[in-house]
Parts: sequence; C-alpha cells; structure tokens
Amino acid sequence: MNSLFPALAHAPQPFSDWHAFMLAAVLWIGVSFAAYLAAQKLYRGFGGNPLLVPVATTSLVVMLVLWSSGTSYTTYAVATRPLSWWVGPATVAIAVPLFAQLDRLKRIWRPLLIALLAGSLVAMMGAVGIAWALGGSWQTLASLMPKSATMPIAIPMAERFGGLPALAAVAVVITGVVGTVISHPLLRLLKVSDPAARGFAIGLTAHAIGMARELQINPVSGSFAALAMGLNGILTALLMPILVLALK
Repeated sequence: MNSLFPALAHAPQPFSDWHAFMLAAVLWIGVSFAAYLAAQKLYRGFGGNPLLVPVATTSLVVMLVLWSSGTSYTTYAVATRPLSWWVGPATVAIAVPLFAQLDRLKRIWRPLLIALLAGSLVAMMGAVGIAWALGGSWQTLASLMPKSATMPIAIPMAERFGGLPALAAVAVVITGVVGTVISHPLLRLLKVSDPAARGFAIGLTAHAIGMARELQINPVSGSFAALAMGLNGILTALLMPILVLALK
C-alpha cells in the first residue's frame, strides 16, 4: 500500500498506531461516500438546483459531522489520504473532453491567458482587500487569498503562509457555491453566450464546484471550466508567494 500511497508512510501521526489510522480511514472515507451519495440524490430530486451541487453539499455535510463530533480537520485529512490520492488521476481525466477543443484553444489562447491573469489577481486581492478593510488578521487574509483555487491547492497554500486550513476550506466551498449560483444569471445579464467564455469564467471563479455543474450542462463549457480551474490553481500557487511578500 505504501508503494501506491507514499504519503501514508507518515499517516498515523494523529493516531496512536496504524490500527487506529485504518479504523479512522474506513470511518471517514465511508462518511464522505455516504454524504456524496445523499447529496447526489438531493441534487437530482430538486431538478439540478445549483444551490445543491453535490460537491458543495458533501463538503458542508462533512464539515458539519466534523464539527458535531469534535474531530479536527487534520485528523480527517490524514484519514482520507487514500481517497485524496485519486484527485490526481481524476484531474488528469478532465483533460479528455478538453482535448476535443484543442483546435479552438489554439486560436484563443491569448485572450484566455489575459482573462486568467486578471481573474486570478482580482480573486485573490479582492478577498484580501475586503477582509483587510473589515479588520481581518493576517491569518484570515492568508486563509482567504487562495479561495478561488481548487481545495487541494488552496488549503496547503493558505497553511504555508500562516492561514487556517479549516477557514480556507470554508472559503473555497462558499466561493464555489456562490459562484455557481450567480454565474449563469450574471453572464446572461452581460450577454455572454459563448460556451467557452462562460465555462472559462465559471471555472476560474467557482473552481471544481462550478466545473462540476458545467460538465453536466454543456461539454464545451465544462471543458473550458476544467481548463480554467487547473490553470488558476497553478497561477495561484505561483502568485501567492509574490503577493504575500508585497503585503507583509
């Protein structure tokens, strides 16, 4: 198992022994799966309401279970590392529908890069500016700065620069849910009808939650949302150290 999941070599640290870790892994992976299945059923039952996107609902349910049971996020994160390992292959698989858009991508890569840079900077500095104006501490600012990046990137980046992983996770979920809910009405208001532009804007701002919904609505929009989510995650990881140095 360690050859497949090298990070598990240090996994039992929050637990008394390996046996305790395995029990916790079974428990919390099971809770995550059960929450996701229930969230999917709820989402379909309400006709695909964007407020009930399964990724967001699952996250909220898991956070509620952690809070009510008094379990720390660190314990949950370590216990679910075998599940987290699949984020990598799943992310790579997203490139499959994007490959079908390769010809179009070659034609519009310049405006996409400009939109990516502008959107990523606004997402990070907008959150920091609002929190600073309201008197937020550096811990709060660092937690909110990567909110528009996908969670596997946002949480370690926030923690690296003095933020709280739990607050960063909540900020990512709220950003994804709000972005998914308001994106379609806002884009209609702005008369943005091109699926590539819509998808890229939603993936850039609402990361995995927005992308998950776009993949269900339109394959072109979903492909560009996946592209924007991945590129924004990389750019956030590159820009955040520079912005932190500038702000401190």
